[in-house]
Amino acid sequence: MSAWQEHLVVVPVVLPLAAAAVLLAIDEQRRALKRAISSACLLALAGVAVALVRGADQGPPAVYRVGDWPAPFGIVLVADRLSALMVLLAALLGLAAFLFSCTRWDRAGPRFHSLLQVLLMGVNGAFLTGDLFNLFVFFEVFLAASYGLALHGSGAARVQASLHYIVVNLTASFLFLIGAALVYGVTGTLNLADLGARIPGVAAADRSLLEAGAAILAVAFLVKAGMWPLCFWLPRSYGAACAPAAALFAILTKVGIYAVLRVGLLFFGEGSGESAGFGRDWLMAGGLLTLAFGAIGVFGAQELSRLAGFSLVASCGTLLAAVGAGQAAVSGAALYYLVASTLGVSALFLLIELVERGRAPGADMLAITAEAFGGFEAGEREEIGVAIPATWAVLGLSFVACALLLAGLPPLPGFVAKLALLDALLRPESVGLPAWMLLALLMFSGFATVVAASRTGARIFWVPERRMSARVSVIEILPVLLLLGVGVALAVEAGAAMRYLDAAAQALHAPRGYIDGVLR
Repeated sequence: MSAWQEHLVVVPVVLPLAAAAVLLAIDEQRRALKRAISSACLLALAGVAVALVRGADQGPPAVYRVGDWPAPFGIVLVADRLSALMVLLAALLGLAAFLFSCTRWDRAGPRFHSLLQVLLMGVNGAFLTGDLFNLFVFFEVFLAASYGLALHGSGAARVQASLHYIVVNLTASFLFLIGAALVYGVTGTLNLADLGARIPGVAAADRSLLEAGAAILAVAFLVKAGMWPLCFWLPRSYGAACAPAAALFAILTKVGIYAVLRVGLLFFGEGSGESAGFGRDWLMAGGLLTLAFGAIGVFGAQELSRLAGFSLVASCGTLLAAVGAGQAAVSGAALYYLVASTLGVSALFLLIELVERGRAPGADMLAITAEAFGGFEAGEREEIGVAIPATWAVLGLSFVACALLLAGLPPLPGFVAKLALLDALLRPESVGLPAWMLLALLMFSGFATVVAASRTGARIFWVPERRMSARVSVIEILPVLLLLGVGVALAVEAGAAMRYLDAAAQALHAPRGYIDGVLR
């Protein structure tokens, strides 16, 4: 990267922070001005993210030294292929959430746009930071904003679920501090690149303490990544949040997975001496259990919000198991799946709001009860032939696209991702009992998604005309189409995307370039 491009690394952190400060100073009644500032910031952020992705693909990682202090003494921000891609993904989800909120959700409570910008600032900082302590700081920043967004709106159910979410994540933050303190006590540094260079030389007497600290750190990361049994809070909390907040929250679990990938391969990669591969088997086992739990939850889900929440859990399980495989080829396919599944789940959370708007509360449970106890008369079971309004046609097609993406069926990128995982797991260096179990659970999760989506979709869209009363504005359906459109583009350009992500995975598994780039 050129000198001016290296300065772009700090922009995804500084820009939303500055926008949030400006938005806080503007009166809540001036909504048009707030929307203009927020939209300008998000578009600029997306442009910067695209530039970072292109720059990272053309050269070594870009390193920004805050205050011009050299590592490991100063704070550094690092943009490599993976971190730049995650910043771009966060910008897309932020833009979609913003567009969706402009109709009514930004008026449902105070400071929505400020909280959105602060959350993006924290998420981008977590992706770009080059030291463990500032990873904790950025975790707390976006978690603080997520607490406000989770409570945004009204309702006892939302408040109850949000408080549950807050307690769980505060506990994880406490564990994060303990783990970081233990790692620092052994190594004397918190810079990630410096840790990667020092850990191979840690004395045998101190190695158990180092591994204990890393294990506690992993628990904190895995709470945020939604690994079973630490994911019990996720479906309910995300399902209760307002639609734009839930769509944006889809990226938060991926921050935990990113931390596991980044920190795990720097600490315990192939060049880490006696600790190489530490915790990999536990990660594989936890990922398989999480995938099974998510697939069973999807299979039994009767509400769209629960279906989306458990789909997110299943995707996290797939990613964690793939990371536990410890192969660069599997990690590359997993990164493609990460992008595809995040787009699909985020679009589904937005779509739920539009679909449920035209339905009676508790419609799913009433339908299930009636079917189980014979509550329908013979005349009521007859099909009603009506012309489907254009709005519901668009919503229905969008729902089908989300279902296909999450189930891993062609022609959307979910199919490409699962096919890439299949190819990587069946290679001689990867094949084994865990790989076969992962493949079996991938098939089962896809089947469960198809069954659940078909069942729920039939109840929602195969309905009399009088229930098709939802009114949807263009600006509400646009973010759903935007996310699905990016998914279609990802499938069309699957070859280029896989080459980029394979290169990102190779760099993760051979972190010497990252270490040298930061410590030079």
